[in-house]
Amino acid sequence: HIGPFARSVRDLATCFDILQGVDQSDPICTDRPPELCLPQLHQGIEGLRIAVADGYFAQGAEPEALEAVAKVAKALDVNSSITIPEAHRARAAAYIITASEGANLHLEKLRSRPQDFDPATRDRFLAGALIPANWYIQAQRFRRWYGDRLQEIFENVDIIIAPTTPCVAPKIGQEKMVISGEEVLVRPNLGLFTQPLSFIGLPVLSVPIQSSVSLPLGVQLIAAPYNEALILRIATFLESKGLVV
Repeated sequence: HIGPFARSVRDLATCFDILQGVDQSDPICTDRPPELCLPQLHQGIEGLRIAVADGYFAQGAEPEALEAVAKVAKALDVNSSITIPEAHRARAAAYIITASEGANLHLEKLRSRPQDFDPATRDRFLAGALIPANWYIQAQRFRRWYGDRLQEIFENVDIIIAPTTPCVAPKIGQEKMVISGEEVLVRPNLGLFTQPLSFIGLPVLSVPIQSSVSLPLGVQLIAAPYNEALILRIATFLESKGLVV
């Protein structure tokens, strides 16, 4: 899932606050009163329970990505870690669901105007159209189970931090990259650490952390549903410490 880009946390919070509220024309919009984030930005991090995601989120990442996470953990005085169970299965389920639903959404145009699609996107949608229905059903069942497990985790922590991508930003047009010594395609693997989170709708903010040897690297601040204010507070704190580009 994409979200707004901004030059500062304040700009991002402003955008989010404007977007809050019930939209009667949106069938999946949650009926909740707005919780303005701007007034909470400078409340600090005292009392927040923060942990670093280990296991899946510590494997397959290049040293630079893990170093960015370590910088954030040090700035936040985080010494604990937590394991998100079955994250690798969550990524697989996310692929099945997004490919199937994307294919269903665009099926008519895939048939009538296939040449107008980006080739990589078109091939993914075509593959999604061939996924058996029982795979999709099983992926949705897993999605619900996985979401329940994350809810349990957030009973013990407020925020989880993890790499956004496994490596520095690839060059424009770059098709392959190396992860853990293995050459893989760029497009399907940049979401290695984001897909297991976005497909259950968790609020996540990726903060760009300065690096002395490369382009900035993103670190995810992950919260339980409807806790956007918390991740914006932490991002404001990191911004005040000069870590965020």
